[in-house]
Amino acid sequence: MKLTYNPVGTCSRLIEIEIEDGIVTDLQVTGGCNGNLKGIAALCRGRKASEVAQTLRGIRCGNKATSCPDQIACAIESAAQG
Repeated sequence: MKLTYNPVGTCSRLIEIEIEDGIVTDLQVTGGCNGNLKGIAALCRGRKASEVAQTLRGIRCGNKATSCPDQIACAIESAAQG
């Protein structure tokens, strides 16, 4: 399943995630801190989507109520809800 997600409250503008059999197979984030998000994407690939969401959920960026990692968790949870 491929999902396109529009993050809210972050510098990133688009999250594209592929999940096959509950495993994150690809993750691309447009906008945001390029190097950091490439690193996060690399760490997410090959892991269970539920574990990734649980790990990233609630991370904040500075004084913001959310962050790019938190929005990745939102994207995964959105995909799980169908």
